[in-house]
Amino acid sequence: QVQLVESGGGLVQAGGSLRLSCAASGSIFSINTMGWYRQAPGKQRELVAGIISGGSTNYADSVKGRFTISRDNAKNSVYLQMNGLKPEDTAVYYCNLAWLHYSYWGQGTQVTVSS
Repeated sequence: QVQLVESGGGLVQAGGSLRLSCAASGSIFSINTMGWYRQAPGKQRELVAGIISGGSTNYADSVKGRFTISRDNAKNSVYLQMNGLKPEDTAVYYCNLAWLHYSYWGQGTQVTVSS
């Protein structure tokens, strides 16, 4: 059984920064993709950023230049450094871990950006 535990969400003013963390535990295949998704009220869940075990990354256009995803393979952890936050970044952020046909989700952490 794989579990993902997220932390680091909160309330921040526009222009501020937050760092999200996600730690995975359980039987995890070494070659995998970890990522952050978000879901705002009334909207579909969307990919924010992803990173494969080799280190390649991809970002949603809306966060490029502001957010940075990183991972620590030894700790099975992924991080999202969010700078220059905007009110439209307000959402529940979910950590995801996937390989082959397996996909696991964290419980979500709320990020609220006030204007």
